[in-house]
Amino acid sequence: MAVTPSTFWNSISLRTKITGVTVLLLTFGLIVTGIGTMTVLRSYLLQQVDSGLSAAYTDLSPFLGPGATSQTFKIDDVESAPKEYYVGLLGPDGSLAASNWGTQTASQEPEVTGLPLTPSTDEMAAKPIYSLAATGTKSEWHAVVRTINFQDGTQGTIVIAASLARTDSVTTTYLSIFLAFGIGVVVLGAMLTRLLVTSTFTPLRAVEKTAAEIANGDFSQRMSGATPNTEVGRLNRSLNTMLSRIDSAFNDRAKTIEQMRRFVGDASHELRTPLVSVRGYAELYRMGALTTPDEVAKAMDRIEREAIRMGALVEDLLELARLDETKPLNFSRIDLVPIAVDAALDARASSPERVVSIILPRSSQLVSFAPAADAVTGGLHPDEIAAAAEERAQVTNNLTGPIGFAGATLARLRGRRPRGDADAAVGITPTEVGLSSFDSDDREGVAPIVMADENKIRQVVANLIGNALRFTAADSPIEVSVQVDDAAHTAVLDIIDHGEGIPPQIREKIFQRFWRADSSRTRETGGSGLGLAIVASIIAAHNGTVEAVETAGGGATFRVTLPLAPLAPSPAA
Repeated sequence: MAVTPSTFWNSISLRTKITGVTVLLLTFGLIVTGIGTMTVLRSYLLQQVDSGLSAAYTDLSPFLGPGATSQTFKIDDVESAPKEYYVGLLGPDGSLAASNWGTQTASQEPEVTGLPLTPSTDEMAAKPIYSLAATGTKSEWHAVVRTINFQDGTQGTIVIAASLARTDSVTTTYLSIFLAFGIGVVVLGAMLTRLLVTSTFTPLRAVEKTAAEIANGDFSQRMSGATPNTEVGRLNRSLNTMLSRIDSAFNDRAKTIEQMRRFVGDASHELRTPLVSVRGYAELYRMGALTTPDEVAKAMDRIEREAIRMGALVEDLLELARLDETKPLNFSRIDLVPIAVDAALDARASSPERVVSIILPRSSQLVSFAPAADAVTGGLHPDEIAAAAEERAQVTNNLTGPIGFAGATLARLRGRRPRGDADAAVGITPTEVGLSSFDSDDREGVAPIVMADENKIRQVVANLIGNALRFTAADSPIEVSVQVDDAAHTAVLDIIDHGEGIPPQIREKIFQRFWRADSSRTRETGGSGLGLAIVASIIAAHNGTVEAVETAGGGATFRVTLPLAPLAPSPAA
């Protein structure tokens, strides 16, 4: 497989990449700086040389012998000129007639042939500088050319040249010094960059090591602490947060799996028992073991009860599935007081020996539905209570919904049980029914009216009261409280019992699906662990909260908090 540049680049470690790029940039910067500085320095030195030569166009005497003046020149003045400059005299044919070179190396003498012997006036005005090469070397000279008249009346062309050897020497010396320092800076920069990158990436190596340990299955590992305001510190914090969430997700997954396993066992037990009973009675009927109509009736009754139990479990599962689908609910403005009254009446009907009380908002009026002192002679029959409620409703128009609900509930009582003296144990007096005439107009602004699905809220209250009835003694009182929190703009519905209470360590768990405080699988106490999970799902769909708190004096209180509905527009509006 051919190695492409991208493959090679990707195969290099990050430390090497950063070090290499830093060294390359540093080297490139030094090279650009050196070349630029050398160019400027050489230009300056050449300008100094050319400036000295240009003075010859004004006055030649400083470049000739001691006897020369600005007006008079002799041929001897050329040969005795200072050695700082090369001075040569050219004849009419362009040959060198005299110079001050003397005995110096002939190979280094500038080549003056080919220069103009009689520069024009325009050239003289421009003060040109000519570049000359040495005769036998690569040395370079700068020169000026002038035509002069000597005292003997002859005319000649004089050449004054300056060697660039000094300029080249200075430039070369600078370049050598710069190169030496540049290499030192590059090497030192590479070492410091490598050291800095290595020390900076030390936390990343720790991250790499920790990640490898996590990859090997040790999920308890966490990134070591680093400075929070650095990139590595923020990376460590983010990775630790991610690992904590992953760890929490794994724990939740393990808990869910354990709950599902327990639920499968519970559901299997719950369904197996009624199925065995149904199958057993069906086989008895098929085999002809049920010989009398009374035995057949009892068998059918047992089959019906077991089918109802199975249906309830399946309905709970379907309810949770529907809630998980987050389908839109049928929201409307509902008053929690009628729902609380209905629930209290239903609880009173199903448990006649209990005292069931309702605490209404604002007035904090306590209404109790208590058993009669004399179950035979005391109290009124539900028919009489319903008649009293209907008669009261015809007299005044200020009655609120709870009376109607109470009447409907008592009508259901009539349909549930045959008329008899024992029904007097319901023990609800006309006065107690009359309390429901709490005027709705008096509750304007503080009424516990919420936007909710009425059927779902009734199911919540029914589940919570059913839970209180199930886990408390048969004669333990229950209170249903409906209040309004004006500051939080919420309605609060409390189901209060006085049983053994709920330990603090399981108050959060009881709303989990398939979780049961009683790990037994008996139908009477174990349950399937779905009732409170349904409550939590319904309240969450209404943007409310449900929690279990301790009741003052012992017991448990299930508190449901729902946001109040916005005020309805007035008819005039």
